Amino acid sequence: MLTLDKIYHAAHVLKEVIRDTDMIRAPKINPESDVYLKTENLQITGSFKVRGAYYKISQLSEEERQRGVIACSAGNHAQGVALAANKAGIKSLICLPDGAPISKVEATKSYGAEVAL
Repeated sequence: MLTLDKIYHAAHVLKEVIRDTDMIRAPKINPESDVYLKTENLQITGSFKVRGAYYKISQLSEEERQRGVIACSAGNHAQGVALAANKAGIKSLICLPDGAPISKVEATKSYGAEVAL
């Protein structure tokens, strides 16, 4: 069950890797409502996906850390897992489809992951 304590704990854990991102008002989307955009594209990996990957990896047991992690993704989640594993000092294998954009493949490798197409 999600509790306020768990949210605070996650915020504390994520503080070392997550950038604060602004909320930008977007009145032209719907002039009759207050619409805001959360600029998660400004995270180091380009998306919010690093939040979940980093928190989950931070909670692994020592035995799980020794085995490393594996993920399948075409891009943003791959980069989040790769960065999180690298920061935790554990191995990561990321499986990407053959047709993944080279920019995603190279970015995932740059975060320290072994990549398998």
